[in-house]
Amino acid sequence: MRELVITRHNELVDPILHVWGWEIPVYLFLGGWVAGMMIITGYFLLKGRHVERSCVCSVLPGLSLVMLSLGMFALFLDLEHKLYTWRLYTTFEVASPMSWGAWILVLVYPVLALAALARAPEILRDLFPIVDRAARAVSGSARTVHALGAAAIVMGVLLGIYTGILLSALGARPLWSSALLGPLFLLSGLSSAAAFTHLVAREVGERVLLAKADNVFLGIELFVVALFLIGLLSSSQAHIEAARLLLGGPYTAVFWVFVVLLGIVIPLGIQMLAVTHRIQHTPVAPLMVLGGGLALRFVIVYAGQASRWIG
Repeated sequence: MRELVITRHNELVDPILHVWGWEIPVYLFLGGWVAGMMIITGYFLLKGRHVERSCVCSVLPGLSLVMLSLGMFALFLDLEHKLYTWRLYTTFEVASPMSWGAWILVLVYPVLALAALARAPEILRDLFPIVDRAARAVSGSARTVHALGAAAIVMGVLLGIYTGILLSALGARPLWSSALLGPLFLLSGLSSAAAFTHLVAREVGERVLLAKADNVFLGIELFVVALFLIGLLSSSQAHIEAARLLLGGPYTAVFWVFVVLLGIVIPLGIQMLAVTHRIQHTPVAPLMVLGGGLALRFVIVYAGQASRWIG
């Protein structure tokens, strides 16, 4: 029964038999991005900013639903046995990262839908009376909004960490065998979400706040990347060889140029100058952060598949 229910999990346990393409990195990136936007949305809901028309939290939940659905579609394309996907929802396997992810997503969707109702667009409320009634029910109680904000933060953290645990739980690849992948992917998702929100926010105060937050996320992310590499280099020979894929191996240039330099260091410097009013805020830095977040997933997934426990 276990093999029938967790069909996809069995493929992931031995990734040697299933080589991942572009679908998994895109899924991990979109999942982390949505996780970050959920956390930001939850923060604004707790602050009561949803009542302001200009608040960026009015667009984040609806956009998150779309982006997460695209990520799920990318994952679906990668499945070997697509017709059996529904079996993931007939049980819960504690040892299966895919089972955890499936049930986390079951909770993420309604939280995002309710957060979207807290600041539903006026045109939808005018066209559909049921949307208006639901929006009034959600946004009419401060206690409900606060609970929804807390739920959005909790589910965002779980979703963001899960995108890293999905890889670190697979012991067949030494590069992925690190507990830091969960926090690293969560921080990268937060950074991508803060950069995007800074890009689309209409209020100057929100843009400055999110740029400052992104600087913090980028700084911590750079620190975690260093810890990730140090952890590999101070472990077994297989881990050291895996680290060398990024330190002189075939993935070195992509990792250090597109992930570290263009995705973290340069945008961090640009945004630090912007928040200290030395230069104008520019969309260049947020776009670089988003590109770096996507590149990080591709490098970790592809390099991880190239790493081996034996030569």
